[in-house]
Amino acid sequence: MKKIFLFFVCASLMFAQSKRSLNNDGVDLYKEKKFADAEVKFKKALEKDNKLFQGHFNLGDAYYKQGRFDEAIQSYQNSLQFAENNNEKANVYHNIGNSLIKKQQFKDGIEAYKQSLKLNPNDLDTKYNLSYALNMMKQNQQNQNQQNKNDKNKDQNKEQNQDQKKQDQDKKNDQKQNQQQQQQQKNQISKEEAQRILEAMKNNEKDMQKKLRKIQGKAYSTDKDW
Repeated sequence: MKKIFLFFVCASLMFAQSKRSLNNDGVDLYKEKKFADAEVKFKKALEKDNKLFQGHFNLGDAYYKQGRFDEAIQSYQNSLQFAENNNEKANVYHNIGNSLIKKQQFKDGIEAYKQSLKLNPNDLDTKYNLSYALNMMKQNQQNQNQQNKNDKNKDQNKEQNQDQKKQDQDKKNDQKQNQQQQQQQKNQISKEEAQRILEAMKNNEKDMQKKLRKIQGKAYSTDKDW
């Protein structure tokens, strides 16, 4: 994070609640880590002069410290049009890069750092942040690739489990069908055996009736005493 801008002016030249005094009050509150209060002061300074580079830039810093990175980026971008030299522009792009990295937007953050270095090639802080952002993007890409691989493996395992369940169910169905067929075959054999037994009983009955008829048709002699 680049330092916020502070106006150094002679007290005799300042007037009550001027844009400069409001900005300086905001800087003091910022240093005390009272970022919300500093935000109010910077906004009041901009109400008096909306073309104040330091007001927009410092307001972006106050937003940044509160974790409001989208608003910080907007304030930094607003300050660009009022920057008076490349060094101020470089500081703006540096802080835009910081805000984008906080939002995990590594590619855009890297581009912001590169833009800052074009304006101020010797800035060591920006070079360090650029290196950090490049490493973070690489690590993030590796993590994403690993996550995609894990998701793919998870889907494959899920499909394999589903296939295995289907195979197990098909096997159970086949076993059930085989058992039913075996039972039907047993039932069919039982019926055939019953039929043979019935035929055998009928044959036995016919034989018995023949024997009885033979016995009944035989002549018996009786001796009488005359």
